[in-house]
Parts: sequence; C-alpha cells; structure tokens
Amino acid sequence: MAAGAPRIFVSHLAGIAVFDPNGDQVGRVRDLVVMLRVGRKPPRLLGLVVELSTRRRIFLPMTRVTSIESGQVISTGVLNVRRFEQRPTERLVFGELLDRRVQLVETGEEVTVLDLGAQQRQARREWEVDRVFVRKGRTGTFRRTRGESLTVEWSQVTGFSLEEHGQGAESLLATFEQLHPADLANVLHHLSAKRRAEVAAALDDDRLADVLEELPEDDQIEILGKLKEERAADVLEAMDPDDAADLLAELPEEDKERLLSLMQPADAAEMRRLMSYEEHTAGGLMTTEPIVVRPDSTVADALARVRNPDLSPALAAQVYVCRPPDETPTGKYLGTVHFQRLLRDPPYTLVSSLLDDDLQPLDPEATLPIIAGFFATYDMVAAPVVDETGSLLGAVTVDDVLDHMLPEDWRETEFHLEEEEQEEEQKKEQEKAQAKAQAQAKGQAKGVGNRDA
Repeated sequence: MAAGAPRIFVSHLAGIAVFDPNGDQVGRVRDLVVMLRVGRKPPRLLGLVVELSTRRRIFLPMTRVTSIESGQVISTGVLNVRRFEQRPTERLVFGELLDRRVQLVETGEEVTVLDLGAQQRQARREWEVDRVFVRKGRTGTFRRTRGESLTVEWSQVTGFSLEEHGQGAESLLATFEQLHPADLANVLHHLSAKRRAEVAAALDDDRLADVLEELPEDDQIEILGKLKEERAADVLEAMDPDDAADLLAELPEEDKERLLSLMQPADAAEMRRLMSYEEHTAGGLMTTEPIVVRPDSTVADALARVRNPDLSPALAAQVYVCRPPDETPTGKYLGTVHFQRLLRDPPYTLVSSLLDDDLQPLDPEATLPIIAGFFATYDMVAAPVVDETGSLLGAVTVDDVLDHMLPEDWRETEFHLEEEEQEEEQKKEQEKAQAKAQAQAKGQAKGVGNRDA
C-alpha cells in the first residue's frame, strides 16, 4: 500500500452518519462487508451496510464513498435502495468478525479481536483490512481478564480466512485473483456451465462486470441469465454503458424490460438512449461517460480527472470541453484537449485556451467505415460524438471500433487458438516421448544381442 494512504479503524464507523454531496443525511452505518480470501491474504472491504431513515438496510460500495472523516461518511449520492442481502462469500465485520477468538501465528496463543484496521490501496482504489487489534487473555460473561492489547498485521493471525479445502469457487478465484479481466474471461470460457455459474456468483459486481465485457456473447447471456435479477441489474450498472447496452439488446424483450425496471432510473435511461441507435453507428458504439470539463477548468483540474484509475487508456487520452450541464448530453461542445497538451502547459492554464477545435466531431448516425476512416486518418484513439444541437453525447474509442470490425466470433476464435496451441504442444511432447521410447528399445535390443554373442 502506498505510504500515506488513509486508514480507518472499523469501530469508529459504528452508527456514524452517511451524507450525500449536498450535506443531506441519507442514513447511518450499521456494519461493514468484507470478502475473505484463501490463506492469510488481507480481505477486501467491499462496502458499508447503511440503514436509511425508513429502517431499510442497503449496501453502499466503497467505490461510492468519497471520504471518511470527522465522524461522518460522505458518499457520491448515488444509492441503490434495494434491501441488502449478504452473499455466501461475504462476512459482516461487526456481526461476525469482532469479538472472535483467533490465534497468533508466531506463538499459537488465542486472542480476542477488538477492532480491525482498513487502508485504501491507492493504485487500485480498493480497501483492504490489513490490521487486527487484539487482546490477550480470555473474556467471559461473569469474568473478564484484562491482558495485553496489541495491533498486528492481518497475516500474523489465523482463524479468519477461508480454508483451502472445500471452498469451491473461492479457492479458484484466489488462484486467478491477479489475472487481467480478459484472462479471467478465458478461464471462465473453458469451465463447465455449472462451474462457470459458481465462479460468477462468487465474483463481486465490479469484477464480474469487467469479465463479462471480455466474454463471447453466448457466455455473457448464459451467466447473466443464471444471476438473480436484482444482481443482474447491479452488474449491468457496473459495466461500461456501451457494453451493457449491447448485452441488453441481445436479450428477449421481456427480460430486457424487466432488468431495465430494476436498474437505477438514470442508468436505465442511459441504456435506452444507447439502444435507440443502430449497433454499428457512432451512437451505438459510444460510451456516455467520457471526461467532460467546463471551459473555466484548469489544466490541473483536467489532469486530476485523467488520473482516475477506472478510466481506460483510450478515454483518459483526452478531455472534452463543454458548457454545462457536464453530464451527457452536455451543453454546447467547444472542443477537445489532448493529454499530451495538458502535460506541456502550466497547471493554472485554462483548458479553454488549449482547445483543438479543427477536427469535426462524429455524428451519432456515422457508420462504422466512416468512424474507422476518421481514426486512421487522424491517428486518434477516441473521438467525440456530437448531435445536431451541438451537445456532446459521448465518445467512441478505438477498442470499440476494433471489436465491431473483427469477425463476430473473434473472442471465441482467440480461445480456440489457445486450445489448438495447447493440443499442438501436447502432440509434440507425445512424439518426443515416443521417439525416446523407441530409441531406448533399440538400445536394449542391441545390448541383448551383444550378450548373446
């Protein structure tokens, strides 16, 4: 973890208020949700269980928490108000981990868990529980023995983590935890349908969304169909809007409408807007979440947006300058500022003075050949899509263009090529083994002949 990354102790979060960006209270923290991992790897802190004023408990992902300080939690304001349901791979910190008896690895001594410390990993914006505050000695209902209290690393205690045996999908996920989503998609593609469903159920929403984007269409539909409808809607919301819209468009009309009704209204409206365009047009290919800044923003403001680790390299390559509103469809599109230009100018420079407004933006009805020609002619990795009123609708990235220009089964072809390469390697190994066995047999026969002589 990066030095200086924020750390919290979970006991300080019990019952504190949760606010939206406008300062309005939306609820209070009632618990924290973590996902344990095989061995002694620190568990991931997935989010908070928040109790609303209506007494309903909902899940607030840590990705929607902007700050935790001064006895309060500030959220992005985007809440999924469906009732929280704990999944098999999840553990509640207050309900299941605190006051638990665990052992110190070095001495085997039993200790009681009093608190847990979590820290944010700056590189990936994830939170991990990396510290355990424990007390030596045993506590009971009628008798309390006060022993030494100490804070240790998560890896220095045992008794929390999942066991290696009998954990099904969790053990498999631990093996492939560091895989790129495309590589994990390859793993899922080769599993049986039953096993694929088990692994998909164990993945968290964001990770599953990333993997679905890399899978062939048939696998996407199969996995989505085996999820509970509420979770399927959550995963679609976590996907890139253009990929989610493509997947929704392949579903039967009844299933599509049912999932859209379960999504957040803003996300559902975005999906419907994308699906209103033909698939192989700029409107059908674009993502609706490019980097949009106002003309009075500075280079420093723009670079802060570019640093968002959740952005793809193509989307982070440029920012689009527009008048308010900042969400697509925006106010009037003024022009583009490329990342390299941002690096060359002082941080206080206004982006409006750096505009590249020479290139015509794409029309939402522009066809795939026109889009590909635009990218090839101007060496672009992303291009703005602007409607007839001058509003920015989104941006088309080069990866989406390639995805639609390649044969429809290109992902499956890639997977099959790997299988063929593996079969070829096995065949070569078998031939080597056969040749070696034949040589040994000839040598033994020759030896027998010499002894007979």
